[in-house]
Amino acid sequence: MIKTTAQKIYVGLIFLFLYAPILTLMMLSFNASRTRAKWGGFSLKWYSALFRNREIMQALWNTLLIAFVASLVAVVIGTIACIAINRMGRRARAVMMGITNIPMLDAEIVTGISLMLLFISFGLKFGLGTILLSHITFCIPYVVLSVMPRIKQVDASVYEAALDLGASPVKAFFKVVFPDILPGVLSGYLMAFTISLDDFIITHFTKGAGVDTLSTKIYTEVKKGIKPEMYALSTIIFVTVLLLLFLVNKTPQEKSKLQN
Repeated sequence: MIKTTAQKIYVGLIFLFLYAPILTLMMLSFNASRTRAKWGGFSLKWYSALFRNREIMQALWNTLLIAFVASLVAVVIGTIACIAINRMGRRARAVMMGITNIPMLDAEIVTGISLMLLFISFGLKFGLGTILLSHITFCIPYVVLSVMPRIKQVDASVYEAALDLGASPVKAFFKVVFPDILPGVLSGYLMAFTISLDDFIITHFTKGAGVDTLSTKIYTEVKKGIKPEMYALSTIIFVTVLLLLFLVNKTPQEKSKLQN
C-alpha cells in the first residue's frame, strides 16, 4: 500500500514538473496585464493581438512552410535511400547506416556551422532557401531511421511476383511495397516535421537577415522581453498537438471495437 502510494506521488511529481510551466504559460496568455507579476483579470486580447501581429504571423507561416516542405522532400529522399541501402551487401549496408546515424549523434551546432560554411563557399544568399536546404539535410537521417525497419520486413518475393505478373517496377512498388512501408513513412514524416518545426540552432546559422521562424523570433524577443502574444501562440500550438494526439489514439480504439 505504501509502495503504491509512493509510486503515485513520484509519477505525479514528474507530471507536475513537466506540465506546470506549460500551465503557467497558458494562464499568462489569458492575463489582461502585460506583466507576469500581476494578474489583471481574464482577457482574450492577446489572442486578437496575435493575429494582428504581422511579424509573428509571418514567422509562423515561415515555420510551417519550411517544416512541411522539408519533411516532404526528406521523406521522398529518405525512402529512396532506404531502398538503395537495403539492396547493398551486408558490409556496405552497415557502413551506410553508420554514416547516416552520424548527423543524429553529432552536435547541432557542428551541423549548423558546417552548413553555413558550405553555403558561403557556394556563394548562396542566406534566406528561406538556405534554411529549407539545411532542414532537408538534417531531417533525412530521421526518415531513414523510421523507414528502414519497415523496408527490412518487406517480402522481396511478393515484389518479384508482381513483376512476373506484368507490373512495371514503379507500379509494383506503389501497389505492393509502399502499402507495407506506409506506417514507417508516416512516422518518418511526422518525426521530420516535428524536428524541423522545433529547430533553432541550425536555423540560426543558416537564416538570412529579415527571415525568421518562430524559434529565432522568440530568441530575438528574449533580449527585449517576450510579448504576451507569444504566450497565446504557444497555447494554441499546445492545444492543437493535444487534440491531434487524442484523435490519433482514439481512432485505433474505435476501429478495434468495430472489428469486434
